[in-house]
Amino acid sequence: KVLASTSWDNTVRLWDARTGAQLGDPLTGHTGWIWSVVFSPDSKVLASASSDKTVRLWDARTRASGSNCLAGHEDSIRSVVFSPDSKVLASVSEDKTVRLWDARTGAQLGNPLIGHTDSIGSVVFSPDSKVLASASSDTTVRLWDARTGAQLGDRLTGHTNLIRSVVFSPDSKVLASASEDKTVRLWDSRTGAQLGDPLIGHTNLIRSVIFSPDSKVLASVSEDETVRLWDARTGTQLGDPLGHTDRISSVLFSPDGKVLASASEDKTVRFWDARTGTQLGEPLTGHSEKITLALLSNRKLSIIDVSEFLTL
Repeated sequence: KVLASTSWDNTVRLWDARTGAQLGDPLTGHTGWIWSVVFSPDSKVLASASSDKTVRLWDARTRASGSNCLAGHEDSIRSVVFSPDSKVLASVSEDKTVRLWDARTGAQLGNPLIGHTDSIGSVVFSPDSKVLASASSDTTVRLWDARTGAQLGDRLTGHTNLIRSVVFSPDSKVLASASEDKTVRLWDSRTGAQLGDPLIGHTNLIRSVIFSPDSKVLASVSEDETVRLWDARTGTQLGDPLGHTDRISSVLFSPDGKVLASASEDKTVRFWDARTGTQLGEPLTGHSEKITLALLSNRKLSIIDVSEFLTL
C-alpha cells in the first residue's frame, strides 16, 4: 500500500504505508504549489493539481515522470478527482470552470463546464460515475452530466457563504455540502431538492463532510475544533461533539463504518467509536505540524493503516 503526500514545495512524495519509507525520489515537474493529489480507483495512476494551472498524471507503479501534463485551466487548480471507473478525470479551478479529461490519454473531453461565478474548490463524481457535483465560492453546488457536460437542473442554492466540501452518499441518493456559513445541507441528488433543514451546531466554518460506508451517518469537521455526527436521514445530531484542541482538517470512516479517525492542527490523530462517540485509546502524537489524513492507493484507509504510518 502506498500513501501519497503533497506540499507547497511543488513535489509529490510516495511512501510505503507500512514501513514509512519514502519510495524513490520526489515527483517533480510542477512549478507551483500542489493543492490536490489523488490515486485512480484502480491504483494505476496518480494525478496532482497545482497552482501552476496544470494537472499531471504519474504512473503509480513506476513513478515515471508526469509527462502527461494537462493544460487548459487559466488559473490555479484547487482539486482533482477520478471517476469511480477510473476512465475520466475532473479538475476544478479558480478560473471558475470544471474540466473533464480522458484519464488514459490526457485529452480534454469537450468544452469546459461553465456556470459558476467564482472559484471552485471541490468536485466529486457520483458512485455510478454518471453525475458530477461541483461546489464553489459563489455559494452554490451544480450538478453535471459526466458524459455530456450538460448542467443538470438548476444550481443548488441556500448556503450563505463559500462551500468547502461536497460529497455523494455511497448509495448515490444524497449529496451533502459543507460551508463556511457553519452549516451542512443535504440534497436529493436526483432532483436537486434540499432535504430538510440545514444541519446546525458548528460554531465556526465547516471544512469537510463525509458519509459512513452504509450512507446512514454523516460526519462533519470544523474550525470550532469538533467533529459532529448526524443521522443522514433525519438530520439529527448524534450525541455530543467530539473534540480536539485546535482546528480539525479531515475525517475518515473505517471501511466497516465502526471507527472514525480525525486529524487536527493540534498535531494529533484521534480515533472514535462511530456509534457511541467514545474516544478509542490515546491520541496519536509525534507530528511537528498539522496533520491531514490521506487516502492510500487501494482507496480504502483502514484505522490500522493510519496508526502504523503515523506512529513510525
